[in-house]
Amino acid sequence: MISSLVLVVEDDEDIASLLERYLARAGYRTTKASTGLAALAQVLRLQPDLILLDIGLPDIDGFDVLTKVRANSAVPVIFLSAMDDSMDKLLGLKLGADDYVTKPFNPQEVVARVGAVLKRTKGVAATEVIRHDEIEVQLDSHIAAVSTEKGRVELPLTATEFRLLVCLLRSPYKTFERTSLLDACLPESDALDRTIDTHIANLRRKLAERGQEGYITTVRGIGYRFARSTGA
Repeated sequence: MISSLVLVVEDDEDIASLLERYLARAGYRTTKASTGLAALAQVLRLQPDLILLDIGLPDIDGFDVLTKVRANSAVPVIFLSAMDDSMDKLLGLKLGADDYVTKPFNPQEVVARVGAVLKRTKGVAATEVIRHDEIEVQLDSHIAAVSTEKGRVELPLTATEFRLLVCLLRSPYKTFERTSLLDACLPESDALDRTIDTHIANLRRKLAERGQEGYITTVRGIGYRFARSTGA
């Protein structure tokens, strides 16, 4: 199952990066734009599943962006605004926004609202499952398991190992740099890049203990790829 793509439209790079990290940690794909015109181009090119849209953009404001989006698309939109004004909220909803979040916000709340809006507008299943060969991950229940001849066996993963497995499973055969895996799995940590090596080693061991040897290939000098190899 392909995860939902969220377009983050925000001219503050720190805020945009923070939202991307939390969304990625929750299992969403992300892309971003820092201007209204760039956002409109992304909507046409990528057709995102949801837009997080800042109102105060440097070229055209979020209200104008939403108006132009709604001329051709029903994609869900959540406004992000520094203005806690009931008239602005009313205007946003009248123009077709699905929700409105006031800054400063808790990024976990934003992620929760993204999930709620997607579920409400698209009928997203309560449980998203990612599978690759005999390996399966259930995102909302935070369960990872493998299928064996004796049946389904759960993997006793830590939270970081679970996020790491989800990240790798979403893009099998893609080579991930250590820094990108660290951002996806430990976004608030000050850990060094090589910390990922320890988590990878533990994840490999737990997969191998349940008959899934050889997954997660080391790409020398770069990072890791989720692909079966006897020399991993």
